[in-house]
Amino acid sequence: MCGRFAQTRTEKEKLLKRFRLKKIVDDLKPRFNIAPGQSVPVILNEHPDELVRARWGLVPFWAKDEKIGFKMINARAETIGEKPAFRKPIKSQRCLIIADGFYEWQKRDDGKHPHYIHRADGEPFAMAGIWDTWKNEEKELLTCSIITTGPNTVMEGIHHRMPVILSEEAEQQWLSDIPVHEARRLLNPCPPEWLEAYEISTLVNSPANDTPAVIEPVTS
Repeated sequence: MCGRFAQTRTEKEKLLKRFRLKKIVDDLKPRFNIAPGQSVPVILNEHPDELVRARWGLVPFWAKDEKIGFKMINARAETIGEKPAFRKPIKSQRCLIIADGFYEWQKRDDGKHPHYIHRADGEPFAMAGIWDTWKNEEKELLTCSIITTGPNTVMEGIHHRMPVILSEEAEQQWLSDIPVHEARRLLNPCPPEWLEAYEISTLVNSPANDTPAVIEPVTS
């Protein structure tokens, strides 16, 4: 799964150019430890030239309780068309979730060791996502899930899942109106040469720690 990520590159002009945007809805602040239930930067297929905010953890429009979103932070690429909560979004409610790194915990005999995984060139990237809108009499929520797939060779020694990281060409396809069977062909592990990974401290274990210290490598 993907349970934490970072979005630290917040230079407005860079993001506008990189993701072909015309508008960013508000000022972004560097985030080093984004957790489920928090606000994340997304680009919706409905408005592919705008960067907006959504709550991480998809709440289906038909849900009785918004708390279901904490169980829907990820959607597995292999079964996304089979799950009631994801069937409609994968057809017509696709999005990009913007990041520049994510975290995963490697299981060892002495416990779980967190790692930070980022692009080797340091650039921001887009994770494939789906979104939905939920509302009751009091409020309306825009929510999203990150789509995960099997690991590439960088990730396989750390964890058995990773987020789907799209190429720039695939980003545009994902946001287009291509049919589901074509969209699902994009949901593969990214090339391993795109990524670098290193071990970090357990600071990341608490969402309260949202500082650059979280991504500092462990030194022996």
